[in-house]
Amino acid sequence: MADTQYLTGTRAAELSTNKVLRNTYLLLSMTLLFTAVTAGVSIALGLSHMVSLVCFLVAFGTIFVIPRYQNSMAGLWLVFLFTGLMGLSLGPLVNSYLQTAAGTQVVITAAGLTGLIFCSLSAYTLMTRKDFSFMAGFLMTGLWILIGCVLLVLFGGLFGWYYQPFHLAVSGGIVILMSGFILFHTSQIIHGGETNYISATVSLYVTIYNLFTSLLHILGVMDD
Repeated sequence: MADTQYLTGTRAAELSTNKVLRNTYLLLSMTLLFTAVTAGVSIALGLSHMVSLVCFLVAFGTIFVIPRYQNSMAGLWLVFLFTGLMGLSLGPLVNSYLQTAAGTQVVITAAGLTGLIFCSLSAYTLMTRKDFSFMAGFLMTGLWILIGCVLLVLFGGLFGWYYQPFHLAVSGGIVILMSGFILFHTSQIIHGGETNYISATVSLYVTIYNLFTSLLHILGVMDD
């Protein structure tokens, strides 16, 4: 009797995990497509960098609202609002690369590498079922270090001592860190640490977004 209950509970947990995983990848695919559309709209309209910044700041604020509604339909609408605004904010950046000689190739390559890295790391985690929860402390420490480095890059540019190799190193660090976050978040879904597909989608979306923009910068510098 006890064995039957255990097997039933295990089966129920597996079904729940598979449902969260399926819904997460479905919603993630839809939001990435929506981001591409809104980024295209931003490029077509020629939105300025100032408008881009406003969209980004509003999107950033939306992240703190989503958790309150992640168990309702309102949470879905907020996710699309967030990813749509991120697409609008991405437009001017992508457009600046498209204006260069090999810009189209750089953007396509960055998008392709982003997809390759995400799919490879996700597939590895899904196939091995490895638990990457041990990376939590390392990832958070690395995140705060990179935030400090990003601030140095921004203020360095404002005060005239902007150093391109340092900016390139920061972008490389972001690529490595986001790759770690992909392993971690996917592992959390598999092992029951993440049971809400809306919050899981937002977490993975942010890693993909940062991965793409960092690769875009690295490839842009290499092209130059």
